Amino acid sequence: MLVITAPTGQIGRQVLEKVLEGDRPIRVIARDPGKLPAHVRERVEVVQGTHSDPAVVNEAFAGADTVFWLVPPNVRAESVDGYILDFTRPACEAIRSQGVKRVVGISTLGRGVAKNAGQVSAALAMDELIESTGVAYRALRLPGFMENMLLQAGAIKHRGMFFMTISPDHKLPTCATRDIATVAARLLLDDSWTGQAGVPVLGPEDLSPNDMAQIMSEVLDRPIRFQQVPSEGYLASLTQNGISPAWAQGLVDMATEVEERDIYRVEPRTPEASTPTTFRQWCEEVLKPAVLS
Repeated sequence: MLVITAPTGQIGRQVLEKVLEGDRPIRVIARDPGKLPAHVRERVEVVQGTHSDPAVVNEAFAGADTVFWLVPPNVRAESVDGYILDFTRPACEAIRSQGVKRVVGISTLGRGVAKNAGQVSAALAMDELIESTGVAYRALRLPGFMENMLLQAGAIKHRGMFFMTISPDHKLPTCATRDIATVAARLLLDDSWTGQAGVPVLGPEDLSPNDMAQIMSEVLDRPIRFQQVPSEGYLASLTQNGISPAWAQGLVDMATEVEERDIYRVEPRTPEASTPTTFRQWCEEVLKPAVLS
């Protein structure tokens, strides 16, 4: 039995679609089962509720061999660490009590390097909490997602600009969520692995914001310009858009560590760590339709 958390989210829904291609029995935890596509509801067992609820995870993990674990963001959380770790603790208890054998978790790059890095530090602490159960664990070590650029589709369309706190020429890995889902599904369907390890998912190349601007300009056939935003301006923008002070500060701290300590480049780029979807391909297939819609 496979258990999929966050099955209607950006990553979880793609993981679910991929594992459905196999013949394994699948159980999902869904706050609103009505958001699952009809063909999915016909194929899976649904436990309704949130996977931060001890009763829900105990029910869902009963008889499960493998779990896909993802903590959804909460932009109104009063504490980044408190939210992520409190969300994860009931699952850890259920992993122990229900005898789960393997967990694949959505995590981050930066282990052993990141300090006071907001959501990155909290995700790494989550990994340690899961590892403390003794379960076989694969933490997917992720950089920023290409899909994050969709949050700026309006600015790209109407102003020909996008904004980040990163220096214009600072090259970093970035990956598409489709590739994250592919890696996660492969691990979920493989019963042979044991132990605890990180699995970097780095996309096919490192790109700077200026590189991204050039690619977007070519794909969209119009000039797209990058503008670096200072940390103070980023923090103000986040809080003005309803994000809690704690969550906003965490994002700023994370961005600072990415810029100043290069925490997304601690893993070597190897063929195994590189995934196929290029930023250009993603722009053609995902960003361009979003901007033109």
